[in-house]
Amino acid sequence: MLNSSKGIALLLALGITTLVLACLSLLEDVTPTLMTVMGTLTFAVSYLLIYIVLHFLIFEEISNIYRVLEKIQKKNPGLIETKRRGRALLPLSNLQGTIDAFATAKNREIEILQQNETFRREFIGDISHELKTPIFAAQGYIHTLLDGAVDDLSVRDKFLKRAAKSLGNLEKLVQDLITLNQMESGMVKFHMTEFDLKETVHEVLEQLEDKANRRNVRMQFQAQANGNFRTFADRDKIFRVVQNLVSNAIKYNKEEGKVTVQLKAGKNRLRLKVRDEGKGIPPEDLKRIFERFYRVDKSRSKEQGGTGLGLAIVKHILEGHKSKISVSSAVGEGSVFSFDLPLQTKAEGSKPKN
Repeated sequence: MLNSSKGIALLLALGITTLVLACLSLLEDVTPTLMTVMGTLTFAVSYLLIYIVLHFLIFEEISNIYRVLEKIQKKNPGLIETKRRGRALLPLSNLQGTIDAFATAKNREIEILQQNETFRREFIGDISHELKTPIFAAQGYIHTLLDGAVDDLSVRDKFLKRAAKSLGNLEKLVQDLITLNQMESGMVKFHMTEFDLKETVHEVLEQLEDKANRRNVRMQFQAQANGNFRTFADRDKIFRVVQNLVSNAIKYNKEEGKVTVQLKAGKNRLRLKVRDEGKGIPPEDLKRIFERFYRVDKSRSKEQGGTGLGLAIVKHILEGHKSKISVSSAVGEGSVFSFDLPLQTKAEGSKPKN
């Protein structure tokens, strides 16, 4: 009865009629006929007036507002999270809740747009700076040669090599950007196979041995000799993850420092840790090191090269494997990066892979 304007009008009219009849019954000269007539008139007039006020001035207007909100919700599914409940019983309260939910969703949408705008400005600034460095360097060498230095064979060869190196860095930056964009848009496919993670780590360490020797950095690999380190993942992409982490550990290590790569097998998971003895990462930078182009020590990073996209790519590769990269660090004590992969047991290894 309370779910419509008619029901509410009926209850209020009955209440008013009862009150009027109660007052009339106190008079001595009131006849039953008069009581009946007054009761009927009071009920009819009260009902009509209350119904008109409730229906046309309150409920109809509230219904119009709801219809507008429903149209907005159809165009933006999930924008208004609360649902209408018994609108005739507490119409204004329910309407207020719906509008509050709508306002909250809109505020959240505005905040996301503002964050995206800030990210867009920062990204354009970062990419402009990263592209400018190798382009200007290559231009400088080439213009110097065009201005006459090309006749000096020793200068020509040196400048051509430097220009080629700058263009190589530019190509690497563009390739990393393409890779990261493809991963974020879900265009990159993962080719999952069974392989030995221990062998993959050995390959990475052998590949980076010369780089470590140039910086007098020792590399140590800790893994159980006869353990099972087989996993089911995209081998090429995991190779890139390990390569990036070990390369960074060498690059940002102290002179004559040590890089420790530790591989452990748990009950169902493999855990790989890469530890360095570098300067460490300040707490305020830990949350941002996986952002595009973010560098903790920008001056040293520029000198040592790199695109600033490596850790962002690592993060997306591991997310594609339903894993995540973890980092712990203390200033002056180095950093530890780690991630998990599923352990492939012999029983699982005999099953066909889809």
